[in-house]
Amino acid sequence: MARFGGLLATDLRDVTSDPAALDSRGWWAVVADYEGGIVCARFGDVRPDPDPGPGRWRGPAPEQWTSSLDRAAYTAGVRRIREHIAAGEVYQANLCRVLSAPLPDPQAADVDALTALLAHGNPAPYAGTVRLPAHGVEVATASPELYLRRSGRTVESGPIKGTGRTAADLLEKDHAENVMIVDLVRNDLGRVCATGSVTVPGLCVVEAHPGLVHLVSTVRGELADGARWADLFAATFPPGSVTGAPKASALRIIESLETAPRGPYCGGIGWVDADRGAGELAVGIRTFWIERNAPGGPVLRFGTGAGITWGSDPEREWAETELKADRLLAIASGTHRTLGRTTR
Repeated sequence: MARFGGLLATDLRDVTSDPAALDSRGWWAVVADYEGGIVCARFGDVRPDPDPGPGRWRGPAPEQWTSSLDRAAYTAGVRRIREHIAAGEVYQANLCRVLSAPLPDPQAADVDALTALLAHGNPAPYAGTVRLPAHGVEVATASPELYLRRSGRTVESGPIKGTGRTAADLLEKDHAENVMIVDLVRNDLGRVCATGSVTVPGLCVVEAHPGLVHLVSTVRGELADGARWADLFAATFPPGSVTGAPKASALRIIESLETAPRGPYCGGIGWVDADRGAGELAVGIRTFWIERNAPGGPVLRFGTGAGITWGSDPEREWAETELKADRLLAIASGTHRTLGRTTR
């Protein structure tokens, strides 16, 4: 099943890894991993179901969460990225870590129940569920960030760069970082949009979300003749806000510093209605996923990260990853207080 935008999709008809299917027919749920894998699932029954209720979810204990990068390793990574910036190799790179915890009752773990809890405790504009256990996909997202929205030939992206508890926390560095990523997204969309059609209707707009604020921009364009969903993915994936600029250099640096695959975190998660030529995919941030075949048994995973520039302070960037994670982990663990976590 899948759930997005007040719609519940059931009656699974087809599953494919070919994004060309998104231009065929029917309503599809989409999960694209940061590493490049994609699952597209077509459903036969799509109906309104706006509020599934809080559900029954038993999450991991707060102290069981561990991190792929501890504080020392993460801050060292920030310093290393600043060295790459000083050497002129990159302007900005996103450094992430993956948090994991064992599931206390794997057989009863339902990501849709977790999505319902997140919807009540951390409402988000691009929240949703994709539950396809036979295909290794069990994802619950409370993403605030638009990766791609398509309506006919019009496409739009809403990159987020800059996070604080309040607007007063946002620094000049946050605005500069946002503008850099907007330029990157403009370039990505320009590869698949008609010449001269890419615009920026909103730049560095402060948006309030539960427990924090973000700087959000909007980039819009008109698809070139013949461009399809597969072309959009090829031109824009992974999303610019979770990679860096220049993207190719940032991807190489990220690979050298991160110690765990991101999976659906920082990928693309959402839906496509091929019959209407419409779709909406979120950047897979504020996202949980279940990995049933992990060494040691089934685990729940969650990713968090920060964009690193020359103006980054390593401890502040670590604190930003904590801020982004705390509320969501509290909900998933069954407590709404700020968590102290064990990291490895």
